[in-house]
Amino acid sequence: MKTNKLILALAAVLMVSSVAFTSCKKKKAFKEENGQSSEDSRNVQTENDAAVNEINTEVGNVANLHGRGEASNGINAIHYALGITATGYSVSLADTAMGSITITYNGTVVNNRKREGQIKLTILDFAPPIKKRWKDVGCVLQVEYINYKVTRASDGKFVKLNGKQNLTNITGGTWWELLIIKTQTSLASSVTSVGGLNVTFDDGKTAVYNINRKFTYTLPGNVLTCTGEGIGSAESLSSLENYGTTRDGDAFTSQVTTPIVWNWTCGWWAPTQGAVDVRVDSKEFDLKVTFAVDQGGTPVSVAANSCAYGWKVEWTHKKQTKKKVFGYL
Repeated sequence: MKTNKLILALAAVLMVSSVAFTSCKKKKAFKEENGQSSEDSRNVQTENDAAVNEINTEVGNVANLHGRGEASNGINAIHYALGITATGYSVSLADTAMGSITITYNGTVVNNRKREGQIKLTILDFAPPIKKRWKDVGCVLQVEYINYKVTRASDGKFVKLNGKQNLTNITGGTWWELLIIKTQTSLASSVTSVGGLNVTFDDGKTAVYNINRKFTYTLPGNVLTCTGEGIGSAESLSSLENYGTTRDGDAFTSQVTTPIVWNWTCGWWAPTQGAVDVRVDSKEFDLKVTFAVDQGGTPVSVAANSCAYGWKVEWTHKKQTKKKVFGYL
């Protein structure tokens, strides 16, 4: 009888100790959180958005990839329409007969970003008998990142991408129709993962990102504006813009809770609204991201010809909430 009581007492002590240890571990994780997973996801997502912009620009510029007559090649026409004066890259047209072009980045600093490496673009089913062109509904453009490295000039931090994605034209039409001849008022396309992007960070750590987004482009007030939504699903969650493994090897998801909007006035790196919820398997709390805030982290309404300071991430454990604010540039 005494033995049973002793065993029960020891079990109770172990249980209390285990609960106390777990509680202490959770509290420590909360206090040490710095928003790194959300910052990494945001940085890669931003650079993916930038690449999609350039893809739309360059494929729209090349006549036989776009699907219009060779006589109306219009190289750089979209650059002029958007007021682009510096790109930091060149475009090889050597393989356009096979439905492919390659963008090569030369290390020039533009908008605080030094870019190196290549992005190869290939229209699937370009050859007869199907003969798809980028302006066609359902046309799929394979995007291959080849040591595509983006370094922030202000602090030397970088991300390097390798891997493939598919960019699909949902509505038909291109930026040529939206910006140049203006026969369309909106365009929609989607980015979907093909095996995941391998991401290398400046500390040598790596991550795998599966980016799945829908982009809808419009011209309110004659300003190119994009609304981004998450279209991926994993772990019983939908509306995911991204999921995979973090630089520390933890599984994560990034769920769009409010569509993310950016415009050409402020840039793709500076959304004027939007929110995402980042979940990391090893953490007991979500990282809630809000775009378009002031330096104190208060959401702001972005008026015409003005831009927000940055974005914030918040995390809550029990009754405590912490936050961190990031500037867009």
